[in-house]
Amino acid sequence: MGVTGHMQGQDDPSGRVRSASIWDVARVAGVSQQTVSRVINGKAKVSGATRAKVLDAIAELGYRPNRLAQALAGGPVRSVTVLTSDTALYGAAATLRGMEEAARGAGFSVGISVLDSDSGMTDVVSRLNRPGEAVMVIAFDGPGLRALHALPADVAVTAAVEHHPESAGDRRWQVWLDDRAAAAQATRYLLSLGHRTVHYLAIPSSTSTIGQRTQGWLDALEGAGRPAPEPLQGGWSPRSGYMASRGLLEDRSVTAVLCGNDDLALGVMRAAREAGRDIPGDLSVIGFDDSPASAYLNPSLTTVRLDFEGLGRACFSLLHRKLEPEAAAPVPVWDEPALILRESSGPLSRNA
Repeated sequence: MGVTGHMQGQDDPSGRVRSASIWDVARVAGVSQQTVSRVINGKAKVSGATRAKVLDAIAELGYRPNRLAQALAGGPVRSVTVLTSDTALYGAAATLRGMEEAARGAGFSVGISVLDSDSGMTDVVSRLNRPGEAVMVIAFDGPGLRALHALPADVAVTAAVEHHPESAGDRRWQVWLDDRAAAAQATRYLLSLGHRTVHYLAIPSSTSTIGQRTQGWLDALEGAGRPAPEPLQGGWSPRSGYMASRGLLEDRSVTAVLCGNDDLALGVMRAAREAGRDIPGDLSVIGFDDSPASAYLNPSLTTVRLDFEGLGRACFSLLHRKLEPEAAAPVPVWDEPALILRESSGPLSRNA
């Protein structure tokens, strides 16, 4: 069976770089296409000298076998399915990007399955490309967390979760960012600017009625002995931030707002403009995630930077360690959350 690939520096008559094929390898090695296929797929009945000639030809041509064709030829399949409820939200999308980058770099193919809000155990299992296939779950929300818990015990799985699991065993195979500490840091920064208190616009939580970012905000206010206003419940989008904050910002005593993500902060900034509020003169706004657009808003958005891509790479590395302990590289270290100071936060003006 033919196996396609890519070849470096070989041009067709039109001048375009073309892919090396299994027949090119066979021609350079002086063997049959079937012999090349046996070497690629690790089959026996190939002498050491012949195998060496084929491998030398592969290296010379820069040939890379097509993994689907290898599978059809009976070779080993190294693949993983990622389960996620959303591929559009910044945090999930960046985590997925890190997972894919690491998996493909290690020679794994990656399938992605988007979860429904009510996915049950039967539905989750049916989403795997093959029975018992390895899985990574982006479990930042309810559907992802339920899918993680619904997977059978015999499935190799790792997950990116909202916060560290209570089970010590689960901690070995799950990764998370310290949202709670990051939210506390952002809140303390706003208090240090002279704001009497900080209001909070929350994103939905996967783990409890109080999310990790909400809890960090409360920790900082309680630690400073400041009043804790009732948090506003938002969604994920700029519109939900706008709708939730319009009434709040009519109150001129509200001078600082921490938002559960950058999209909510974008909506708050729009509502502030309509309410005649000056940012940061009489209102400071801080977001979360450091999405690409946050640096280019007017004013630019102070936010918490989270290394979602590093988290995704670490999640795959844990899975690789589970599947191939001898081949897996050390688990990469992702960056700690960092407060990125920009124009949307500052001390109150004298006229505020």
